[in-house]
Amino acid sequence: MTDLILEVIRRGGYVGIFLLMAIENIFPPVPSEVIMGFGGVLVARGDMAFAPLLIIGTLGTVAGNLFWYWLGRRWSEAQLRAFIDRFGRWLTFEWDEFTRARDFFRRHGEWIVFVLRFSPVLRTIVSLPAGLAGMGFWRFCLFTFLGSLIWNALLILGGAALSGLLETYEDIASIAIIAGLALGVVWYVWRVVTWEPAERAESED
Repeated sequence: MTDLILEVIRRGGYVGIFLLMAIENIFPPVPSEVIMGFGGVLVARGDMAFAPLLIIGTLGTVAGNLFWYWLGRRWSEAQLRAFIDRFGRWLTFEWDEFTRARDFFRRHGEWIVFVLRFSPVLRTIVSLPAGLAGMGFWRFCLFTFLGSLIWNALLILGGAALSGLLETYEDIASIAIIAGLALGVVWYVWRVVTWEPAERAESED
């Protein structure tokens, strides 16, 4: 199982890494921890190089976040709420999560874009209030790139450090990966099934 996943990522090469990281930051089918972690395993095996993987994966992260930043720049808060209420089920985040990211941004300023790159929940959503607040394009790109660079480097190094364990305990690692992916699918399905538009949830309260 691990070899199959590694082969898929290896065959996609750096372009595949870029696309996966961009898509993951728009719609999360596979978390970046898995993508860059397995990239680290390929670095340890000599199938990829650390620096290109880090830079290209980080550029993919920036590209995905630019989608949300662009929406924030183009739309009003009312339009964003209508969009999230309509598609939040499939995006796996809700209006109240956006408002938390917005409030974080308002309290802590532009540096929160850098800091929240390390948050698995808010790191993508914060791009919306950054755009909504009119944060400068190049400043947004810089803070997103620097925060993502550090996070992705840690993921790659972690994957490289664990590569030996994957080879030694292949069967156990395969079971753990399958279980992890299955939990991810179950979590996503649960979010979709239990999701309610913000207006409906507020009316029930």
